[in-house]
Amino acid sequence: MMIRPAMMDVSRRLLVVAAVAAALVPAGFAAAEGTHVYAPGGVAIEGYDPVAYFTTGHAIAGTQDHMLKWRGAIWLFASAENLEAFEMNPASYAPQYGGFCAYGMGEGETATSDPQVFVVEDGRLYLYHNPATRAEMQSNFAAYVSRADQRWLDMARN
Repeated sequence: MMIRPAMMDVSRRLLVVAAVAAALVPAGFAAAEGTHVYAPGGVAIEGYDPVAYFTTGHAIAGTQDHMLKWRGAIWLFASAENLEAFEMNPASYAPQYGGFCAYGMGEGETATSDPQVFVVEDGRLYLYHNPATRAEMQSNFAAYVSRADQRWLDMARN
């Protein structure tokens, strides 16, 4: 479902609905389709554009002019092109582990993440709680990813 600029009244209603939904599930979760997305206030990646990490190498804030709902959360984009790229293949751009801290997931926790602390590695976006957790995970990246991937699968089954 895309939300276009001409539908601003609808988008405002969706934000209210997302806020209400966020109040009904554990803090920071937007649950849908058997998965979890870290989405404080119902907004994934705190409103940063997931495609921009890949195209610019930077965390760039999205706008309400370019948003859509996916996996129970609102996703914002900096441009219509980025929104369309995400819509065509969201799994290629969405952060790993639903946007929870990648290091935390490797430790078996769903820790919060800071969208400005990230790594794009092997075509995958990883978000971290802080620079220290990013540095720790980078010290043995393959092992952490292996553990985090397994724990994420286990979490999805429950």
